Amino acid sequence: MDKNMWFKNLKIFRLFSNFHITSSELETLLSKRALHTNQHLAKNAGFIPFFEEEGTLVHKVENYLMFKLRIEKKLLPSSVINQALKERVKETEEMQGYKVGKKQTKEIKENVTAELLPIAFSVHNDISIGWDLVNKWMFIDTSSNAVSDEVTGNLVQLFEEEIPFLSYMTNESPTSCMTSWLINNFAPENFTIDKNTELKAFSNARIRVRYDNESPEHEEISKHITSGKKCTKLAMTWNDRISFVLNEHGDIKNISPLNIQKESNQNIDCEKFIERFDADMTLMFGEFNELLKDLSEAMGGEKEVAGVK
Repeated sequence: MDKNMWFKNLKIFRLFSNFHITSSELETLLSKRALHTNQHLAKNAGFIPFFEEEGTLVHKVENYLMFKLRIEKKLLPSSVINQALKERVKETEEMQGYKVGKKQTKEIKENVTAELLPIAFSVHNDISIGWDLVNKWMFIDTSSNAVSDEVTGNLVQLFEEEIPFLSYMTNESPTSCMTSWLINNFAPENFTIDKNTELKAFSNARIRVRYDNESPEHEEISKHITSGKKCTKLAMTWNDRISFVLNEHGDIKNISPLNIQKESNQNIDCEKFIERFDADMTLMFGEFNELLKDLSEAMGGEKEVAGVK
């Protein structure tokens, strides 16, 4: 059982204000894309029980619904495929008495790959998703755009034409806000600016300046911004309660709760663990909602979209 409680990263989405669903309804929907392991697939994804001990795909905590998507991948290095291909091509040429052409080589490679996949080592990544049905938030616990797309893609296929969410957007871009806070040496209300910063030249994305665990001099920051760089990552603390890193997409990364009492979850039985997990999740969702209220205000307010709270 996973002993890590709080989400570490947030890809943030808004649920539509008229969207309503029960845990049993969501359970039925997710079951349509429950994970079915297929040894012949290089990549596979599906929803799995949130707690193995409970067996249900959806875990309900008050007005919050939580579920998990598992992404499975087979580790099949190209060097292994190419070595097997080389041997198979040699065998084929000896058997048929003439050289293998491009088309036949491609077919052989496909066959070799299909044969190797069932015996290849597999790894998986379990992604937690949380829905706040009252405040209309959807959170995906990942820092990866590709993983977030995998989650939303699976949900889109479930809901088809009635997709209940869209990306969280503010009136001012995170990049312009973070750059302004730095150049003006000013943190928005209820926030402090911490020591990790990244600036990027938008004329050449490969040109980046990073400050890890240090606060650059204001003059130095001014020179970078004057030269055309903008802030793309900024470490911040909200209300002395949560530290995090905000990036140019509005994602929240490296979340760390501060001054919030947390007990160890090691060596406790399943029932007590789930009770404590539920209490932590109730606290976490409540804190995230308040954090995002203040963050939205600091970035010019949340962009108005029809149907969004």
